[in-house]
Amino acid sequence: MGQAFLLGVAAAYAIAIPVGPIAVLILRTGMGRGLRAAAAAGAGAATADLLFATIAMLFGAAASVVLAPILPVARIVAAAALAAIAFRGLLARPRSIERESSGLGTGNTYFLFLGLTMLNPPTVIYFVSLAIALPDVAADLGSRAAFVVGAFLASLSWQEVLALGGSMLHGRLTPRLQRITAVVSSLIILALAARVAFG
Repeated sequence: MGQAFLLGVAAAYAIAIPVGPIAVLILRTGMGRGLRAAAAAGAGAATADLLFATIAMLFGAAASVVLAPILPVARIVAAAALAAIAFRGLLARPRSIERESSGLGTGNTYFLFLGLTMLNPPTVIYFVSLAIALPDVAADLGSRAAFVVGAFLASLSWQEVLALGGSMLHGRLTPRLQRITAVVSSLIILALAARVAFG
């Protein structure tokens, strides 16, 4: 079971560490709203990875077959949601950037990021592929549970590092720097949205 746990840790870091739209949004949430909101955002993203890893370990290849037909629609919905967030960041005034999404409570931020991350079903395919490639883990219930726990804790730790990194800049950016970071992050999110839609 220890090996399965470590495999789950490695698998989650491998998919979480490359910079994607959720990572950029967590950083931006930290810069704009502070650690508490960014930590909630990171926890929402990690919970989605927990659900994906659990589905993969419980249902294996069947999950891949069920999800394959909805992947194109999910990609378009995810890309549209990311594009809307990016355009909102581009149009925000410098003073409102710091209060961006401030109407959202911590719980709502958690669910927003859970939902945004759940719009990425290829992550399930990634975990399903691992479940098929690691028959020793998939064959034993205890090993499957250890893999899922490892994947969740690794994802959570990475998302919270991003939250902490973004929040370290909270309140320290001048309006001009707020504007620059908002534009840069929005352009990155737009590029990633295009990649999600057409990749």
